[in-house]
Amino acid sequence: MAVKSRKEQHSEATRNALLKVARRLFAERGYADTGIEDVARRARVTRGALYHHFRDKQALFAAVFEDEERKLAQSLVAAASAEPDAWRRMVRGCAAFLDACLNPAVQRIVLIDAPAVLGWERWRKVETEYNLRLIHDGLQACIDEGSIEPQPVLALAHMLLGAFNEGAMMIAHADDEAAAKREVEESVRRLFSALKAAARPDPGP
Repeated sequence: MAVKSRKEQHSEATRNALLKVARRLFAERGYADTGIEDVARRARVTRGALYHHFRDKQALFAAVFEDEERKLAQSLVAAASAEPDAWRRMVRGCAAFLDACLNPAVQRIVLIDAPAVLGWERWRKVETEYNLRLIHDGLQACIDEGSIEPQPVLALAHMLLGAFNEGAMMIAHADDEAAAKREVEESVRRLFSALKAAARPDPGP
């Protein structure tokens, strides 16, 4: 493995410091009320150093958003991996996602500001990149173990991703977030019950 030079190490440390500070400010204040000069000052770097890594505030936000999505996906995998079978791993991963929807940073950065700042298409592209494969692989594993009946997995994964994203948006924009989360959880429970019930053999008359 190649050893990074001191210059490369310094550059990486600067970028990480900017992302860390920007994440905190974007989560606390939102995109509109976060100034790029404030990010540089709090990260203890010059504006020139910031602009060396990020073209503008939108580029900085995009990097924070993608980093948040990556970390969220990793946390879902970690939560699900403790379960003993594919069905419970999928259920646990989805529950962890809904729990994350109450996280202020996830709400503000991923669910509220990102679609507005980056545009719906770019937001959806990143969501698909990080989350569609998780859902697809989870569904395929459930089909392989027999807990879900065989069916077109990609189509179902896209439909579930859309449902979860809409549920997440509902939670993030609700006046009573906890109540909204409970309603979404109940809908998810019914949806999963229907998926699993369809895999049961017909007992006949």
